[in-house]
Amino acid sequence: MAGLGKFLVRRALTFVPTLIGVTLIVFIIAYVIPANPVRAWAGGEKASQAAIEMIKKEYHLDQPWYDQYIFLVKGLFTNSLLDPLNQEPIFTNIGNRFVVTFQLALFAFFFVVLMGLPLGIISALKRNKATDMILRIVALVFISTPIYVIAYLFIWLFFIHWNMTTLAGIPPGPPHQITHIPVIDDILTLNWSNFVEQVRRFWLPGFTLGIAAAGVLMRFTRNSFLEAYSRDSTLFLKAKGVPKGRLYKHVLKNALVPVITILALQFGGLLSGTPITETVFNLPGIGRYALQSIMYLDFPALIGVTFLYAIVFVTANLVADILYAIIDPRVRF
Repeated sequence: MAGLGKFLVRRALTFVPTLIGVTLIVFIIAYVIPANPVRAWAGGEKASQAAIEMIKKEYHLDQPWYDQYIFLVKGLFTNSLLDPLNQEPIFTNIGNRFVVTFQLALFAFFFVVLMGLPLGIISALKRNKATDMILRIVALVFISTPIYVIAYLFIWLFFIHWNMTTLAGIPPGPPHQITHIPVIDDILTLNWSNFVEQVRRFWLPGFTLGIAAAGVLMRFTRNSFLEAYSRDSTLFLKAKGVPKGRLYKHVLKNALVPVITILALQFGGLLSGTPITETVFNLPGIGRYALQSIMYLDFPALIGVTFLYAIVFVTANLVADILYAIIDPRVRF
């Protein structure tokens, strides 16, 4: 535990440089783009020169690039940086949209685990047989296919053809909120009617977002299971005549050690990989907010979203490392 504590301190010390580095890269990219964001913020071609000069002064755009960057980073850490398009603090805008994105990631993660783990185990048990080949091909197809193609295919199939879902609006949360995540609060408060509405709205976007990650998890689970099955300890158990049920349980326990850590990273990837899914399914989440920021040259908002994504990935990596240490006692930091 002392080694784990030292490791956590070291990782915490790398948080700030990592976040600053990510925001600096995004800022430099935005800075060198040959565009005039101030005119877009001020109202387009009809913007007055007085309004343009006022915005330049407010966002330090008349100062050197390093002064602009310090202003942006300071505003992010204090939540005083305003979105130039609606004059709301950046992280207030992000916070209002975080619930939708987090709930979408939860649904996607549910499908990742539901499909990836059992199909990976089945594929390993049927190694080099027809079932294994079919599952590997299907996984490769979904991994390789662009997500917008999968999204529109699923919309045609599940919404237009079979009418199994809804694509309109966002159901309200329960009157009594505990976690402020509607689908979780519905379960905790036993509000099953609203829970059904949340599932009807989010299951298809979540399925679309998670299916490629499920393919990755399936392949990883298959390889991990086969690697654990070929170890000397497994061969020893087979030689002793251990029943297949107990043998597979032993193999699965060892195979899941790296898989669980991968799941932590995948959840971070799902949480920050929603822009296309939210746009196609008309969900007002952080990903859609990021795409709109790009369209309207809203660089402060884009840097704020990137800052959040950096926090998500750094935290996901930290959680994965901690889980690996807890699950496998041989790991020492």
